[in-house]
Amino acid sequence: MEKLKKYAVVTGASSGIGWHISKELAMKGYSIVAVSNQAEQLKELKNKLETEYSIEVLTIDCDLSQKEAAGNIFKFCQEQKLEVEVLVNNAGILVYGEVVNVPVKRAETILQLHMNTPAILCRLFAELMVKNKKGFILNVSSISAVMPYPTISLYGPTKTFLRQFSRALRTELKGTGVSVLCLLPGATATALYDQNKVNVPLATKLGVMKKPEYVAKVGVSRLLRGKGESVPGFLNKIIMLIVPWVPNFIIRIIYKISLRKR
Repeated sequence: MEKLKKYAVVTGASSGIGWHISKELAMKGYSIVAVSNQAEQLKELKNKLETEYSIEVLTIDCDLSQKEAAGNIFKFCQEQKLEVEVLVNNAGILVYGEVVNVPVKRAETILQLHMNTPAILCRLFAELMVKNKKGFILNVSSISAVMPYPTISLYGPTKTFLRQFSRALRTELKGTGVSVLCLLPGATATALYDQNKVNVPLATKLGVMKKPEYVAKVGVSRLLRGKGESVPGFLNKIIMLIVPWVPNFIIRIIYKISLRKR
């Protein structure tokens, strides 16, 4: 297949929001550099998108929690002489539990995955985008960015970093032709949630959870329109407004009650 000129790098592309973002971009004519540590799912994505759309999908089987991951992805694109017009930092994991009980290796993984790797990917690709005077960067944060709550004390704050980093980067790149969007989804029906503990179909039906295809569609639409921040879903917008005003003593009370129920 002859390579097309427009490429989008999507991390965490093998499932969930990342899978659907890849599809949305493919529908708009972008060839995809799909990055994930799930090799089989990447093959499925490649076969499906190349069959349905006139684009090319290149896959990178990569552990994004490794320090050298960002550099390796950038090097791959340079060696393939790809003009990357879109960068999507979507890969993430949910680490639930008190910090003192989280294995150190697991803590290091989420810190690298949610902060270091996306920031370095932005650094590397944004420089080229500025030279080309065109580009789009989509960083997937979460509404938990405004929730410094116990048991998600590694997840929420790392998403806060991604939100604030995106805001600062957008300001720095204003006028260069490069646009930065921070996407802040709420609960989304993806593999982040244990189906044995969460009734995902019911939560989706009630509107408590959004479908990943909806989140992806909103994100890509807002990105290409040059928006700076997007919270998919009316309920999530309300949560974003209310949660920062909840007093810390109420959070402590709720946390103590949850501890008694365990």
